Amino acid sequence: MRQHFLPFLHSLSYIYIYQFIRQHMNLRIFFDPVSIELQPSDLLEPYIFANSIQYYKDSFPDLNGVHIALVGLSEERGSTTNMGAEKGADEIRKKLYVLRRGAGSNNIVDLGNLRVGINVEESYLRIKEVCEFLLELNIIPVLFGGTHDLDLGQFQAYAGSNKLISVLNVDAHIDMNIPTEDISKTHLHRILLHEPNFLFNFSQLAYQTYLTDQETLNVLEKLYFEMYRIGQMREGLDEIEPVIRDADMISFDITAIRHSDAAGNANAQPFGLTGEEACQICWYAGLNSKLTSIGIYEYNPLFDERRQTASVIATMIWYFIEGFYNRKEDTDFTSSKYVRYIVPMQGEPSQLTFYKHLQTEKWWMEVPFPNNKHQYARNSIIPCSYSDYLTANRSELPYRWINTHAKLI
Repeated sequence: MRQHFLPFLHSLSYIYIYQFIRQHMNLRIFFDPVSIELQPSDLLEPYIFANSIQYYKDSFPDLNGVHIALVGLSEERGSTTNMGAEKGADEIRKKLYVLRRGAGSNNIVDLGNLRVGINVEESYLRIKEVCEFLLELNIIPVLFGGTHDLDLGQFQAYAGSNKLISVLNVDAHIDMNIPTEDISKTHLHRILLHEPNFLFNFSQLAYQTYLTDQETLNVLEKLYFEMYRIGQMREGLDEIEPVIRDADMISFDITAIRHSDAAGNANAQPFGLTGEEACQICWYAGLNSKLTSIGIYEYNPLFDERRQTASVIATMIWYFIEGFYNRKEDTDFTSSKYVRYIVPMQGEPSQLTFYKHLQTEKWWMEVPFPNNKHQYARNSIIPCSYSDYLTANRSELPYRWINTHAKLI
């Protein structure tokens, strides 16, 4: 009889051990300390970023009350075209640490550089475990360094969240190639086909048409996902802001930034976002009260002689943090912070409902979902722009409404 119970006891012990590890997880075992050395003159400067945060040097930071955790990445084995990216995190850190602190409370820690796994798949798993643990503590992981395929670990961290999430990808390419050894060119394929499926929406910013297969665009359009070329973004970032505001996670490949502003990448392109535009995206991302993680990938110091690209990325992180400490919105649309607008329509639907935040003047739009699909509730009131409201007033359905409705039904 006792032998029949042994497998059950063993499985029970594994479950208990796993739960114990999750509850008492010591992140220190995953990280190497911050190895950069600041100049004595910098250490005496009270207002630099390094002197306003906790970072893993002699002792591991205390996570109590922390808002944001910086995580350096040094895994590059998922790419065959940008070797040297493993050294990027420390170069970014050197530039970030000497920036002046912003106006926020700066309850920020730098956990150091995540140790790579035995193979690249284990590195993804380590990123997943660390991000999942931080998300459970309501701490936003800011990942930087390494190659773009590492967003697989970032994405997988949401698997146990019991919610459908929206992913925003910023990249000159749409990395959906047929699976090859270069995972950094196929990682979006794996995200879109991930099982179990917890992806509600995928958006792409800054892709360049001459680097993108039309077949890929056709597939994404059929899935009602949103893609914006550089030219479309140049018409006004205000129209792109609702896309950023809808994201739960952001994956930013610096290949999206033009070579003259960010040369530190083996695959840098002559055209793309400016450094200022990249910082604007990160500012909007920080303001987004829905967003819970961001990763900035593909920096390679071997191509960054004057460390200009490291400065650009450090400034992007700075703007994200500033945006975070300027968050003002909540999603209680019944509160006095919002004004509700009902727009009558000709045909179906008979009306559209909009909400405007009085302080930020940002707009939201309600899209009804079937009664038996309550898992869609958090995605049924979507960010939009004032132009969407004007479109509805012409008795036309906004593009965002059509796309979201197609995913909800």
